[in-house]
Amino acid sequence: MASRSINDLHPLLAYAYGKAEMEWKLTNPKRPVPYLTATFRSMAEQTALYNQPTDKRDNDGDGKVDEADERVTNAKAGQSPHNFNPSYAFDVAFLDSKGNSVWSDLTLFNDFAKLVLKTSGITWGGNFLTLKDRPHFELTGWAGMPKK
Repeated sequence: MASRSINDLHPLLAYAYGKAEMEWKLTNPKRPVPYLTATFRSMAEQTALYNQPTDKRDNDGDGKVDEADERVTNAKAGQSPHNFNPSYAFDVAFLDSKGNSVWSDLTLFNDFAKLVLKTSGITWGGNFLTLKDRPHFELTGWAGMPKK
């Protein structure tokens, strides 16, 4: 399972997430709360995610196997900003008052993105041209940064 630790993030991302999370909690006390779902992801985990549409499994729980909507990434292992330490990306979801994860309310992602993007140097997956990835935030230009 991918790390969910803020400590695995590049310092700029950790700062931006922490600042946005605090502002969210102060200004949106009745709305679901953001939480990290992925920071660092191993190469093996990345490969498994990339292969979901062809892995002969029902990955999204709808009773159908290997369908196009199971694609959650276009990145092979080593091509994702999650695959480096510190991680050059994080993903979020939201917890409602009953402790359930909320993934489908696009306004939550849009509103949280506005807070994260107050810190310059971050790109939001909701602005990607191909696979829209609203839970995803990454360092702008991460591909040209040193890799560990």
